[in-house]
Amino acid sequence: MPSKTKIEKAIASQLTDKSTDEIEFAQQAERLAVKTVKQEDESTGSTQAVQAKFITPQDAIVETANGGRLPAVPIQEARKLNDLRDKLEDRDPAETSWKPIGSRIREAKDGTVHGMLSPGSAQTSDRPGAELRHAVPPSRTNPLFPPLPLYGPPTFARNLQCLIFRVSSAFLSFAFLMTIAFMAFIKTIPTIMHHIGARMKFQDPHADRVFFKEEKRRAAARDKAEKDWEKRKRAQKNSGFDEEEQASSPPTPHVVESEEKFVPTAGGKDPLVCDIRYYAHRVGLDAELFSVQTEDSFVIDLWHIYNPLTYSRTSSSHRQANGPTAFDHAHLSPGSQSHSQKKKYPVLMIHGLLHSAGAFCCNEEDSFAFYLAKAGYDVWLGNNRCGFDPRHELLGYSDPRMWAWNVRQMGVMDLPALVSRVLSETGFPKLALVAHSQGTTQTFVALAKEQRPDLGEKISVFCALAPAAYAGPLIGKFYFKAMRLVSPSVFRFIFGIHAFIPFMMTMHSLLPGPFYGKMGYHVFHFLFDWSDARWEKRLRNRMFLFAPTYVSAESMRWWLGRECFARQKCILATKAEVRLEDAEDAEEDETNGEGKATTPGDGVSSKRTSKASKASKRTSKASSAMVEEEDTWHAEEDDWETREEDKENDEYFNKHHSHPTEGSVSQEKLAVEEAERKYGESEKKPEGTEQVGTSTATQAQTTVEGNADPSPSKDSSEDDRGRFAWYNASCPPFALWCAGSDDLVDGRRLLRRFNRGREPYVDIVHSKVIPEYEHLDVIWAMDAMEKVGREVKEVIWATAGEEARGVCRVPVGCENVGLWKGRTRGR
Repeated sequence: MPSKTKIEKAIASQLTDKSTDEIEFAQQAERLAVKTVKQEDESTGSTQAVQAKFITPQDAIVETANGGRLPAVPIQEARKLNDLRDKLEDRDPAETSWKPIGSRIREAKDGTVHGMLSPGSAQTSDRPGAELRHAVPPSRTNPLFPPLPLYGPPTFARNLQCLIFRVSSAFLSFAFLMTIAFMAFIKTIPTIMHHIGARMKFQDPHADRVFFKEEKRRAAARDKAEKDWEKRKRAQKNSGFDEEEQASSPPTPHVVESEEKFVPTAGGKDPLVCDIRYYAHRVGLDAELFSVQTEDSFVIDLWHIYNPLTYSRTSSSHRQANGPTAFDHAHLSPGSQSHSQKKKYPVLMIHGLLHSAGAFCCNEEDSFAFYLAKAGYDVWLGNNRCGFDPRHELLGYSDPRMWAWNVRQMGVMDLPALVSRVLSETGFPKLALVAHSQGTTQTFVALAKEQRPDLGEKISVFCALAPAAYAGPLIGKFYFKAMRLVSPSVFRFIFGIHAFIPFMMTMHSLLPGPFYGKMGYHVFHFLFDWSDARWEKRLRNRMFLFAPTYVSAESMRWWLGRECFARQKCILATKAEVRLEDAEDAEEDETNGEGKATTPGDGVSSKRTSKASKASKRTSKASSAMVEEEDTWHAEEDDWETREEDKENDEYFNKHHSHPTEGSVSQEKLAVEEAERKYGESEKKPEGTEQVGTSTATQAQTTVEGNADPSPSKDSSEDDRGRFAWYNASCPPFALWCAGSDDLVDGRRLLRRFNRGREPYVDIVHSKVIPEYEHLDVIWAMDAMEKVGREVKEVIWATAGEEARGVCRVPVGCENVGLWKGRTRGR
């Protein structure tokens, strides 16, 4: 029996341990809090961190004592907070309520492991030969999305740091912007001289534009419409008749769908205002604005486009944020539907980089959003975080934590919140997603099997316009190259740790619309090398009223800095893996010969002619040459540190993959396999596909009516492409429209990935390359609705599902579009 002294010592020891745990927990809670304890008062309540909640294995948001949420923090900080809380409450970690979601990982061909292994499988040791449950991937894991900086509550040191960065970036980023504006002006001089010369010859300087005659016809029609509108308004004013009030009055109870009318409630000369609702009024539609709270408590905008004659506007209280939980439909609405008997199928649209939802609303009747709305869809327009009005439930504009995010957070936080709210409002289980440029990037990232693949189960089809997955040749421009030479710390010194060049937004609010729109076009034209050749020139200034918006400096660093997209040239694969795929394609084409197709649908058409085969062979030779010259290119472009990192990547790959021997398995692979066994994340292969070690090609269809089932590619025991796929069986069908003259992104390369069978779980229901289109032409070209919009409309209806088609009205022009049943993939 132990003596009394020993018992007292044991009790004292336990009390000491408990006291130590309390101190450590309090310190960690304050480290992750909104404010320090001394800064809190009765108005703020306690803002100390109480626990971290895992939204995905890589995203742990912080919950505070007053019920608020802070953006995600580094995983190790989140685990430390939760571990200390478990110790403090004597709770078994296995039974904790904050247990992270099971591991979501993706093994890449070059040995990289993307994603995050769950606690217990890979967190406590990285020594060689460690047990699998203690093994961790090496530090080079997940190079595409490096950890974001951690900023604690406001202290003297943090405030001083912010002040230094804000002062430095205010001057340096302004100088950068003025340099770009000056170079943009220099680039316009030849155009100015051309116009002067044409005028001196009594010629129209715009006569060589693609749609010159159609632009003149539309200009005359718009002039007449504006005069008629002003004349009608004067007459109505004299008679006391208010057409706008009549148009917005409650509709008759029984509206016949085929006779749906759209009565404009605004017109005349365009005042050029940044207002979606105003431009909706000009075409007989209206818009209402919803607030949506993301799971990390950002408040973002969601626009709903509707016909005021067939839909009753919801109350402002109903349009407020419902809370930070996605897909919790406790607030399920009766549905944002018309008074007609049939519902309208919901469509969510996501804009591109530096743009906003207004990008889909600035082409009058040919605006993408208005086109789909008038066709009979229930159209919703999502904005990403910050936009024109940066908002967070707990953080203010000056807090750097409000700006510590990049495109991955837009994908795994913003997009699910928007999808969830639309489904809640409409009452549908799925919606169609239409995205442009960066909107496609955040979707591609979110659906990846190591990110938030379950989102795919809420999407009936993903329509990608100018899909941004691979970098185009524009990334080689000298000013983008210069960005890659700048270290992260220098980048932050130039552009700050808050918004990216906020002076742009100041000009947006101060300058007249016509001047701002014209200046915005020329700056973007210089930076991204696109032109207005296919746009309606009269509307061009309006197009740039909705850009730029607030984005974080961290987000732009992800796009342009030395670590991420600009370096890897891809959003979900490393540079080394892309090289390996190029070499594989070249070898495969060489093996199959000039007249043999490697996979069905390689290219845009599902049938490869001999001409296409020759083109493919030329492409493969070019790819092979590119692989051989890649090291030389990077040696000329990158600095010493970048070349050293390339060398480390190549050495790592050669060591682990070039000469495999029996028993030579990397720690990364062991960790992956262990996590798959333990957490069941190894996806079930779709029926009709081969297991790991084989490949199934996914066919790109050019029509949706045929519903042809993609044929599998040639079996090969050496082909393990499916093992390295980006997506799993939860992925929705894809439809892609690529701009063939797009220098910003490489859409053809993305199509090649699908056509070569590297994504066996992805159904490509439609794909198209428009050779003459540039990056923005897919939404702004005068013939975009004919070449893109009509097909998007048909694809959405074809993939809506039998049940949804049974309760929804048939969109205009889709009466003969059949149901796309897809492949049987175990869904």
